[in-house]
Amino acid sequence: MKAQDIRTAIDRHWAASAAGDQVTEHEIYHDDAVCSYPQSGEVIHGRSNLQALRSHHPGKPSGFAVRRITGAGNLWVTEYSIDYGDKSAFTVSIMEFRDGKVSRETQYFADPFEAPAWRAQWVETT
Repeated sequence: MKAQDIRTAIDRHWAASAAGDQVTEHEIYHDDAVCSYPQSGEVIHGRSNLQALRSHHPGKPSGFAVRRITGAGNLWVTEYSIDYGDKSAFTVSIMEFRDGKVSRETQYFADPFEAPAWRAQWVETT
């Protein structure tokens, strides 16, 4: 599969996720896809389980923004943020493709934090 085709599929996936379209969001996955959340130690086996888990999330996101997508071949990374009311989670998704669909995904979630004053002279804040 060409890089542009994979990129198009990823863009469609994230747009569907942001819109709450569970069916389109999960079309990108193989039936036997595996998704890991290393911070919680959870592993979700199968597209149907992944879709069910996400469909039953008690705190539906109130906002979603893709910051960057990069990749080549069968390995693609998306950096994005998810808003849950007044709290944001900065997220990295690492997708491994097989035959044009995701066979493995690993997602990392991080809470925002205040930038320490001691490094202000070297940084720009957004």
